[in-house]
Amino acid sequence: MATFDVIIVGSGTAGSLTAKTIAKAGFNVCMIDQKPRINIGDKVCGDAIGQHHFEDLSGILGPPKGEELENTITAIELISPDKETVFTVPGDGFIINRHLFGQRLVNEAIDAGVTLIDEALVLEPITDNGWGVHIKNLKENTKQKLIASIIIDASGFHAVIRNKIKMFYDDKIQPTEVEVCYREIRDLNSGLENTQHCKIYLTSSFAPGGYYWIFPEGDSRVNSGLGVQMIPDHKNPKTLFQTHVLNDPLFENSTLIKGGGGVVPTRRPIYSLVDDGLVLVGDSACQVNPIHGGGIGPSMQAGVIAGKTVISALEKEDTSKKSLWNYNLEYMKGYGAKQAGLDLFRILLQLMDDQDLNYGMSHKIMTEEDILNASLGKEFKLRITDKIKRVFRGIRKLSLLNKLRKVAKEMKTIKSMYRNFPKSPDKLDNWISHITNIYQNVYQICGID
Repeated sequence: MATFDVIIVGSGTAGSLTAKTIAKAGFNVCMIDQKPRINIGDKVCGDAIGQHHFEDLSGILGPPKGEELENTITAIELISPDKETVFTVPGDGFIINRHLFGQRLVNEAIDAGVTLIDEALVLEPITDNGWGVHIKNLKENTKQKLIASIIIDASGFHAVIRNKIKMFYDDKIQPTEVEVCYREIRDLNSGLENTQHCKIYLTSSFAPGGYYWIFPEGDSRVNSGLGVQMIPDHKNPKTLFQTHVLNDPLFENSTLIKGGGGVVPTRRPIYSLVDDGLVLVGDSACQVNPIHGGGIGPSMQAGVIAGKTVISALEKEDTSKKSLWNYNLEYMKGYGAKQAGLDLFRILLQLMDDQDLNYGMSHKIMTEEDILNASLGKEFKLRITDKIKRVFRGIRKLSLLNKLRKVAKEMKTIKSMYRNFPKSPDKLDNWISHITNIYQNVYQICGID
């Protein structure tokens, strides 16, 4: 049996940054991962991240460079289903080599003093008389018991710790809040027209509840994929991608480098990210942008916030949820509020058909500036003028405008609620009841039972 101050399950972005932050303060940290060390960081991902995430963590994590940097991005293009309308949303960012980026993070954690146990499977958590985990060493086919004051679940969507215990508040993830994706890296036969714009294509016809993307990794290599809402009997995203996306002339005579699938939670964060002796970070905490599924940036922020909170708890020798609660406060008032607002907008978007999307985008009910503000968690205003009302009344789409207006109002309300997250665990039930009412209002607005 081995004993640590902190055990972290998972060495992805959130796990590695949390581990590094805590270890640098002098605490004994163990990080467990099922992959071999040389494969850590290699996962299916869009590989895009905004520059502002690194600016927010200046002095803690530097931006990608060298072989880790595949490309620089200056804007995202949102393209309507009929491809007649393109919203170009400015924003500096990077396309990274996900594997090399992950290797940097795990190496920085090890350099800070973290003990990495790779090729190990977490069998079950230990919750009686303290915290710990039973693991199976896959290299040696042996079992081991590890004990710690705090367990951090950074194991991704499958949340191997969270799903095996009963937290003080249960927040189940619904199939409608999950995207299942398929992605390919391809070398093109000819160069791209614009290598600094990421393209997101909206369509409900063959990407129901999701979208497909083409992100440039350079002059002639792209990261492209498709995601769909993981409702019962959903269509296979790989089949949809290969049938509908690869028929674009762009991919003619292209060469497949690698492909693969993944699952992403696209919703608000878990209602509480902490419990007695337990912390959730990354996908296990549902810290992902609900609209485009990007999770690298929020995982970076969460890892640092969680790490600092754990340090404070260990220094006080108090690992209760009350002692860890500041992580909730810091995350929810920042990126959590942004997630919650966008989550409501996601619900409406997933119910809009291609005709609705075409009309909404062509008449610019929202502008590029509005979309940028929304993506940054800021307020935005719908451009519902009398002229637009007359047009939409004439095409019998006035109800769509009303839905947009009402959902926008609820988005403002829920972000205010998250920015005023309860300061203690005993206030959470009352807060959740208000959040539940907001969701019920949005479901009613959107015609969902």
